[in-house]
Amino acid sequence: MQLSDRTLSQVHLHARNIGGIDETEISFSPGVTALTGRNATNRTSLLQAIMATLGSDQSSLKGDADEGRAELTLGDETYTRTLTRQNGTVSMSGDPYLDDPELADLFAFLLESNEARRAVARGDDLRDLIMRPVDTDAIQAEIEELKNERQQLDDELSDLESLKQQLPELEEERTQLQDEIAEKRTALAEKEAELEAADADIGESKSEKAALDEKLEELSQTRSRLEDVRYDITTEEESIEAVESEVDDLEDEAADGAEVSEADLSAVTERIQQRREEKQRLESTMAELQTIIQFNEEMLDGTSPELLSALRGGEHDAHSGDSITDQLVDDTKTVVCWTCGTEVEERTIEGTIERLRDLRKEKLADRNSLESEISELRDEKQEIEETRRRRERTEQRRRQLESEIEDRKARLDDLRETRANLMEEVETLEEAVEELEQEEYSDVLNLHKEANQIEFELDRLESDLEDVEDEIAAIESQVEKQEQLEDRREAISDELANLRTRIEQIETRAVEQFNGHMETVLDLLDYDNLERIWIDRTKREVREGRRKSTKSVFDLHVIRSTESGTTYEDTIDHLSESEREVTGLVFALAGYLVHEVYDIVPFILLDSLEAIDSDRIAVLIDYFSESAGYLVAALLPEDAAAVDEKHERVTEI
Repeated sequence: MQLSDRTLSQVHLHARNIGGIDETEISFSPGVTALTGRNATNRTSLLQAIMATLGSDQSSLKGDADEGRAELTLGDETYTRTLTRQNGTVSMSGDPYLDDPELADLFAFLLESNEARRAVARGDDLRDLIMRPVDTDAIQAEIEELKNERQQLDDELSDLESLKQQLPELEEERTQLQDEIAEKRTALAEKEAELEAADADIGESKSEKAALDEKLEELSQTRSRLEDVRYDITTEEESIEAVESEVDDLEDEAADGAEVSEADLSAVTERIQQRREEKQRLESTMAELQTIIQFNEEMLDGTSPELLSALRGGEHDAHSGDSITDQLVDDTKTVVCWTCGTEVEERTIEGTIERLRDLRKEKLADRNSLESEISELRDEKQEIEETRRRRERTEQRRRQLESEIEDRKARLDDLRETRANLMEEVETLEEAVEELEQEEYSDVLNLHKEANQIEFELDRLESDLEDVEDEIAAIESQVEKQEQLEDRREAISDELANLRTRIEQIETRAVEQFNGHMETVLDLLDYDNLERIWIDRTKREVREGRRKSTKSVFDLHVIRSTESGTTYEDTIDHLSESEREVTGLVFALAGYLVHEVYDIVPFILLDSLEAIDSDRIAVLIDYFSESAGYLVAALLPEDAAAVDEKHERVTEI
């Protein structure tokens, strides 16, 4: 693990009206800082002030103030946070260290109410908590986008393979055409030689021969045009047949496809919006519950002696504040209710807080269920939209093909009419040639006809060769892109593999970090008969809405030993309070390291460690300090006494 490369400087904090603090100002250095004092001495409030400047919203405004402010200077930079009360609601503003405090709230600000720290004791889903900062929806969207791009590349490569398979046949056809052209040229040369010899023997007049040659040339050209038209007719008929077949396929595809309407899409969209609004209401309720729970916990801890004094009906001053605090700390049976000012049993307040926590847990489960349903509805909406797009593309293509069929049929009619006219013209020319022919010239005329026919066939072969060579060149040009497409496809496959394993990698690292640090910490703390605590990452089939899916689950295992050395598996419920606190802290540390929170904010804040004995607290502080540039811990005087004297202490707040 590497700490951030940023320089660690002296920290200066000024806080006013935060928690139970009227106003205070402290400075501390990199490393460990112990906030030393008894309960109700504003140590937690000071930690809240630090959290506020670092970006957390989990800080409270002093009960009798309308505005509070915290300012933290780190090196040459100053970070501020202002808390303002308006109409019973506290809002926050300023320029904090973090824009998004989620990771720090989960894994760096380890106060008593920290969710990662409490997850072990409450038996929460550890996997969901450690994965909460990971935007799995964005990863899945990126996966789908890459899969679509890869499918397009597969289609292109498949087309290229089909084209490559045509090359041997086209090359063979080119060779055959070249051979036929060579043969025709040889035949034409021989025929022209015969004509030259025949012409030398005939003493016909130049005018008669010129007239006959002219008609023969005209006849040859007309026959050539007629053959072109016949070829075009055949080609057009084949094209019409192919297009009509494609139209039939599209109609079959449209008949087989599911019908979707705008109403279906609107209904799904409206359901998604409703579920999102429900989710927002739940999150708002959860935030309010968290604020209420935190306020009640702080009041039980005695972080606002002035308010408690007011509830008692007494005057708060430097002397009376101590006696009230001592009375509240010493009295373990009753406490002043901060809503009505009457004496109530402390366990009654604690029971209310526990019910609020259960309610928040229920709301969290409802929110997770809504997230699953929203995901399913998004999939359904995407499927409807894709079905509609396919049908629209099919219908558009069908209309294009029907228009093309009409155009081709019109062209076919024109070609047939042209063919009929050319056949009449050929017949007329043949009659004219017959009239010009004389008996003694019949052999020569036949030679001319044969030569003209050879020239016509030669022109046709050369035209066909040109078409084949153009087609070969076009295919070879496309094939040249194959390597580039294959490289891109391989890169996409690598990206997909990385994305698909990213979540698994984070889960694996979280388990490894927890197990490794838990083993080390247990060795250092030397708990009696507690041999091992570790997380086992397993797969479990769960139901998400109407679908079943496989989900990773973190199972926490506890191994104890008897006096005889026999080991057995225990449950988390049987851990002592100290053991549970240590386990929760190590789980939070695992999240701090897995998500590299030290590169986001170089602080770890610790509070409410009283359940752990002093010597073990000292060991934990030294161990945690290796992972953060600044570790600030709120400690009772007897706990602080066990901490190494080299560490800085703050005793006046």
